[in-house]
Formats: sequence, C-alpha cells, structure tokens
Amino acid sequence: MSEELYEDDQEQPGSGGPRHPMAARFRGYLPVVVDVETGGFNSATDALLEIAATTIGMDEGGFLYPDHTHFFRVEPFEGANIEQAALDFTGIKLDHPLRMAVSEEHALTEIFRGLRKSLKANGCKRAILVGHNSSFDLGFLNAAVARCDLKRNPFHPFSSFDTASLAGLAYGQTVLAKACQAAGIEFDGREAHSARYDTEKTAELFCGIVNRWKEMGGWEDFDE
Repeated sequence: MSEELYEDDQEQPGSGGPRHPMAARFRGYLPVVVDVETGGFNSATDALLEIAATTIGMDEGGFLYPDHTHFFRVEPFEGANIEQAALDFTGIKLDHPLRMAVSEEHALTEIFRGLRKSLKANGCKRAILVGHNSSFDLGFLNAAVARCDLKRNPFHPFSSFDTASLAGLAYGQTVLAKACQAAGIEFDGREAHSARYDTEKTAELFCGIVNRWKEMGGWEDFDE
C-alpha cells in the first residue's frame, strides 16, 4: 500500500509563515511514543489492558525531549481473551481495587484529544507512532480504534518508528533495558512492563538516538 494515499499537504494554501521546526524534521509528522500492555499477542482477540502515549517536543536548538505522557488502565473489551501468562509477565492485577480502569473508548478519546492539541502546537499534520517493536503497539492501537469505531485517529495507520531497530543500529542492543543501559539511561527492571514506565523510557531512548544523530552531523536544520 502506498504511503502517498495518506499524505496531506504540510502547508495549506495561504497559511503563510515558516513551518514549525518539528513539522520540518519529520515531514509534518509528530512522533508520539506508545506502549501497550495486553492479555496476549493477538490484537484481534486479546485484551488491551494499559496504554500510554508520550508526546515529543523540540527545543530551540532542534533537540528532542519527552514532553507529556497520557496513561490509562483499560477495561478488557467484551469477550476479550486474557492469557494468565501475560498477567504473570506484566504483573497486572485486574481485580486490584486501585486499578481504576476505563473503557477503551474513553482512554483513546482522551489520548487523541491531547494529541490533537500537540499536533496543532507543533504545526504537524499527523502523529506517527514510536514504539519498541512498534508494529505490536500499532496493531493493538488500530484494533482498539476499529472496535470503538473512532473516526478521528491522529496516527498514521501503518507507518511507525521502531526503537528496537534504531537501538540495534545505534547501540547494538534491541532489548529495551539493555538499549537504555547502553545509552546511559537509567532503567529499573522492577518498574518494567508498566505501559507508563516503558513508554517514558522508550521516549528517552528515541530522543537520545535522534539527538545523537544530529550531534554527529547527520541532520541539518532547515533555513529560516
């Protein structure tokens, strides 16, 4: 499928003025780091249990930084499959009195509302998902969007940035914890497999790799 089918003009006719530097950096896309915790590996049948999304900002020097994190614990959709092995791996306790889970529709609606504000602030036309093994997270996100019949999904439907691949290139490591260690990012294994924690660490890793590339001369700023 051609990506051009999903392209929008980066600047609308008559808009005037320079593009925001973030929009110029990624062809009009805003990187948003996403992590999901699930009841299994099949996005069509297995429950979405947690989702977090961290927006990425850019400072005056053109360097990226993790900005704001949206996080929700999610109620399994009706008829969802949940493997006990998945719960054992993540440590999620579905009956915990403080879990305070919300519906998929509520979680996605609130996340998307926040992302649209970030898109507008950065002059971007669409979000692009960043994830560690990003196809997994994008698959579960798209499946939940379809179940909820949401019409205003800000994410590109199939393109993504995969930090497992980027970290393999930059540091020779593809496991999130080991990649963070190689990048000099503190990583607490006891906090891992929480969507919020993994998302924020993945955001640090992504920003670090992109910024390192810039420092090495691999990216030239657009002229004003």
